[in-house]
Amino acid sequence: MRLKILRIRRNIALLAKVASRLLPTTTNSNDVLKFLAWFPMFRSRMRGLLLVVPALFAFGPVVALAAGELTLKSNAALVVDQETGEALIAKNADVVMPIASLTKLMTALVVVDARQPMEEVLEISNDDVDREKHTGSRLSVGTRLSREDMLLLALMSSENRAANALSRAYPGGRSAFIARMNAKAHELGMNSSHFADPAGLSVQTVSTARDLLRLVSAADAQALIRRDSTQTEVTLRVRGRPMTFVNTNRLVRSGRDWDIELQKTGFTNEAGRCLVMRASTLNRKLTMIFLNSFGTLTRFADAGRVREHLERTATARLQRPIITSMSSKAHS
Repeated sequence: MRLKILRIRRNIALLAKVASRLLPTTTNSNDVLKFLAWFPMFRSRMRGLLLVVPALFAFGPVVALAAGELTLKSNAALVVDQETGEALIAKNADVVMPIASLTKLMTALVVVDARQPMEEVLEISNDDVDREKHTGSRLSVGTRLSREDMLLLALMSSENRAANALSRAYPGGRSAFIARMNAKAHELGMNSSHFADPAGLSVQTVSTARDLLRLVSAADAQALIRRDSTQTEVTLRVRGRPMTFVNTNRLVRSGRDWDIELQKTGFTNEAGRCLVMRASTLNRKLTMIFLNSFGTLTRFADAGRVREHLERTATARLQRPIITSMSSKAHS
């Protein structure tokens, strides 16, 4: 019996070693027991003995490495090097889930594509009030702002009523706007996504981390969306008095460690805390997507964990011994 256990442990170690060489990036090794199903001869014997095995998902080029190297708290994540297109980290990247106010990036794309006058004044009406989740807003019914300011507040401060007002002012009204959102998603190849509202409050507005990578790329091509999503704060006259709005992303407000090109946050009870961000750090341009995080700071902490992981990885590469042709001959 002891010999069998030792043999099983040796097989586990061999699998982990092979996978760690093939998959040089980690997400969360606690998610990976499905790996066993791919090895029928181990199914009945390895149960309870497996401590660490890399996760291999059916989708995506990169999934996991050994435990302890990087653990992300978000339920889904995707980190991609913008320059090479390489997926550095992927965790549940193809799982469909609600995306909350990340939806507003698609709302912004439809607004920009429509080329309606940005100086046109829009008014918040009762139709823009959230009747589904009863979320609050600083834009009371009767507030009048330009389309440009409504778009800024929707992206920077995630104002739901601003997003709803933008959709209502679209040719054909809100239903036509939502139809255009889904048509745009199809054009971008977001085949696992569906949009049911312009603010992201509906549980039927869903996507995947991999689909959102396409949305972020499209939004990043629009200078107005980049500027609005990364503006730190703005003071506007709302119903005759000045009112200051700030960015919902604490990383934008802090201005430390990150050069953020585009971002959007989101939250509903169903979607959890969400974050998409295109930023430069450690001389690398990255797209980072974190979905369904628990806790106010978890998504931002995950971004920090990724940064620290990349820093450690870069340091480890620099510290690796270089084998020259001379030293190779000396050992031959």
